[in-house]
Amino acid sequence: MLVAAAVCPCPPLLVPEVAAGAAPELDAARDACADAVGVLAASRPDLLVVVGSAEHGGTFRQGAAGSFAGYGVDVPVRLGPGEPGGQQLPLSLTVGAWLLERAGWADAPVEGLAVAEQLEPGACIGTGEDLAARAARVALLVMGDGSACRTLKAPGYLDERAASFDEVASAALGAADTATLMGLDDRLAYELKVAGRAPWQVLAGAGSDAGLAGRLLYEDAPYGVGYFVGVWS
Repeated sequence: MLVAAAVCPCPPLLVPEVAAGAAPELDAARDACADAVGVLAASRPDLLVVVGSAEHGGTFRQGAAGSFAGYGVDVPVRLGPGEPGGQQLPLSLTVGAWLLERAGWADAPVEGLAVAEQLEPGACIGTGEDLAARAARVALLVMGDGSACRTLKAPGYLDERAASFDEVASAALGAADTATLMGLDDRLAYELKVAGRAPWQVLAGAGSDAGLAGRLLYEDAPYGVGYFVGVWS
């Protein structure tokens, strides 16, 4: 069953080498992510699964590799300790792997799950239910951003619906409100470029019967994109 979850954003700018001179702007988000990963470690899981969206779904074994070379810096990462495998992580899982490396994760075996960006809600929820049944004590590190349409300079330009969508999503993440997360409108999320919708609904499926309490550690939109950090325990 699900015993803990951490929700983190997945912009490559979380990595200081990628952000370069702008790195201090996300210091608070990095600190919150570190605290969230600490909650996962404290839950003593038998299995940690890093969940993030990607163009195509797929599973990744411990040791799968990722890199930020496409963002101008050669910062390689691996998904958990061990020998690197031949799989290449998508960006969301690469950022998750970097967070775990930064924390020195060695508390449980790690796997990765990429969820197709447009996977419909019912399938996301069912995937989460399956994840929760994988071990007696399962923890999830859920990587995903809110709307990318919060300001005129945002990647998706300004959409007046974005702030209210993010408000609902962040409140649900902070309250471990699985019903609201399950009910997020996937079509609207796609229009608002919400990268976290599918992973959040996987989390909702995993946590629907877990009785966990939630807490929001960070919420902001520094680049016109909603970034949230939360923990369920």
